[in-house]
Amino acid sequence: MATFTPHDQAALRTAMNRLRRATAVPVVFGGFVARGGSLRLTEFTGTLTGALGGLLVGAGSGLGGRVVATARPAAVTDYAADSRISHEYDGPVQAEGLRAIAAVPVPVAGEVAAVLYGAIREPLCLAARSLDQAYTVARDLGTELSVQREVERRLAHLEAAAERRAAGDRPEASAWEDVRCAHAELRSITQSVADAELRDRLREVCDLLAGPRAAAGPVTPLSMREVDVLAQIAQGCGNAEAGRRLGLLPETVKSYLRSAMRKLGTHTRMETVVAARRNGFLP
Repeated sequence: MATFTPHDQAALRTAMNRLRRATAVPVVFGGFVARGGSLRLTEFTGTLTGALGGLLVGAGSGLGGRVVATARPAAVTDYAADSRISHEYDGPVQAEGLRAIAAVPVPVAGEVAAVLYGAIREPLCLAARSLDQAYTVARDLGTELSVQREVERRLAHLEAAAERRAAGDRPEASAWEDVRCAHAELRSITQSVADAELRDRLREVCDLLAGPRAAAGPVTPLSMREVDVLAQIAQGCGNAEAGRRLGLLPETVKSYLRSAMRKLGTHTRMETVVAARRNGFLP
């Protein structure tokens, strides 16, 4: 990872707060790994000084650099006295008064994307339970960052398809089915995205994929959830599968489908999908 978005930084802060609550460790900090393996410490909670702020940790150096190099958690009982690590960073660590420190890697796509630290100001062994919880928090953060990157990758591809669609360039039949499938998947992904800015961007691309009428604004009589359901029905999903993809109960899916039928004047599932496509509410 070479560049980090505001969402990445927010996710790191959330993970740090979760780690502090779960372990009661007083000092938690972390940062992302840039291309080349250097780790920059940017986020802190519980610190008393600014000594660690912006510290650049080289791969293999200090505790964090060792974690980056090995992709494995590491801990020391007394940082300054430990012979297993290099000591380039004793100055800022001692200025903050840290003694026992644990560091865990945040894995993304087989690489260490970030490092989370927990520390105390006494030379005591950190409990195994705290280390396990730190590893769980780091793993969950890695999963969130991985999902974010996959969404961004797919979104970039679909934005190009949406631009072609808006320009009137209709793909061949096989490619068009891919667009329809991507549209349905994108609508389901949108429900689980916490970042409001990214969520709005996803919805905008969904509208562009559906066609000029959907992209023009709120002209459809269908609610957003009704379109979500129809997008899944169009892919051959039953009520249970559509509900699973959208985080809805099957009965709720059925209710949205009935409402869409009423608004479009249709009587069957596929008749409703055809009507939605004909009116430009689905691709």
